Amino acid sequence: MIATARRGRFAHVSQAARIRAATEQAVSATRGSHVLADVSLSAALRRRAEAIESAFAGLDETVRNSAEAQFRSRLAASYILGTFCRLVERGFDRDLARFSDGESAEALIHRWGFHAVDITPCADGRLSGVVDYILRVPPSIVAFRKSYAGAMFDVEESVRNWESVELRRWREARPNAADAPTRYLKIGVYHYSGSDPAHEGCAAHGHDAERAAAALLLRLEQFAGAIEATHCCGAAVATLLVGVDTDDDAIRVHVPDASGRMSVQRYVGNRELYTLTRDLAREAAKDAIRDAVAACAGVASDDATSEGMRWLCGYLLKNNLGQVDAVKQWHGGAYADRGHTERLIVVGDAIDDVQTRNVFFQAQMDTLEEGGADLDIGVRILRGLHEPRSSAVPVLVHVRFDARMPGAEGRARRRAARLRDAILTRYASLAGRGLLHVEAVVRGGDGAPLLPVDPLDLATESFA
Repeated sequence: MIATARRGRFAHVSQAARIRAATEQAVSATRGSHVLADVSLSAALRRRAEAIESAFAGLDETVRNSAEAQFRSRLAASYILGTFCRLVERGFDRDLARFSDGESAEALIHRWGFHAVDITPCADGRLSGVVDYILRVPPSIVAFRKSYAGAMFDVEESVRNWESVELRRWREARPNAADAPTRYLKIGVYHYSGSDPAHEGCAAHGHDAERAAAALLLRLEQFAGAIEATHCCGAAVATLLVGVDTDDDAIRVHVPDASGRMSVQRYVGNRELYTLTRDLAREAAKDAIRDAVAACAGVASDDATSEGMRWLCGYLLKNNLGQVDAVKQWHGGAYADRGHTERLIVVGDAIDDVQTRNVFFQAQMDTLEEGGADLDIGVRILRGLHEPRSSAVPVLVHVRFDARMPGAEGRARRRAARLRDAILTRYASLAGRGLLHVEAVVRGGDGAPLLPVDPLDLATESFA
């Protein structure tokens, strides 16, 4: 939490939080980490990343020893998909960042004036750890997380997502009552490369960081305008634009001004904040972040009208300092593989269970007609990675269903089968040459097993 006990209506630090902060500061000092880095969280995230990487290690050797040359292409892809599915069902602990300085993230965002967070990153695999690693927020506060190429989300779908959250507040008072003075927060995340902006930026925006930021900012404004236009007075949402340098995961937060407006050119950059706060005492480092956010917003550090959003921005910046510090500790300051190294493409519904960098490219869609352009980008990227190894591009179609609804599994299977068949038709030449391998699964919610979809499911319709 970016907080001190000396000012602001949100200022509150419990005794337990002060003890934990002092302990973290002592541990950071002995290990050479940033004073605000949660070293225990970073260590747990590193163990997860290593477990995921080790699961894929040795696949090439296994394939070489298991099949004749003409079968290796599809076999390698099938092994990758099988390994990924086993990792999904393994059930990694994604609740590691639930507390910040001793307080729950849910309590914090409610105090700052928000009741749910909707995160839309680019589909690029370098952002596949955006929630757990880059932003380090717990899934308990993330109502929706769906990726699109260039982060160009569907406005109408986002409005429906907002409506579902607000209906639950009216009917069930979850996550809080409908009359509570809080807002729904939509965060859009674009990306760029500081070291090679012309080649390692966002492919969907021509590797142009300013173009990517401007397009996403416009989409966020369209979403906020759509809510007000369709639901009239008082139906306001908050929006936030965040950029990620995929070289080292440092974020830039485009802090809204007092009126809620953001600018592509106005932001707080965490690489600079890391240097500024590296050698400060813990509370002084928090003050520096808060002051930088207020300066970016163009308001005084005690401005009441913008306080909630400013504290939320500070929370994200503070969390990300831990990731920047981890990249420095693990990778000497920047990733050696600054480009794409994704192993597969996930099509259909989001999969967050295997959150870490560059494991998969997400092309999320209900139908191929709506998401074909996103998938084209993913296929182009992974062809460049897999063809030199004579391996097919692995594609996993993933469709979720609500097991409480009669017939839901059957409908999910039909949708998954249609997507799979549409992909094979769209890329018939690649599939025919053994350069694209597609499998489909359905899943009845978080923690449920992945159920394979038989190639005959769509033709026979023999399930409920």
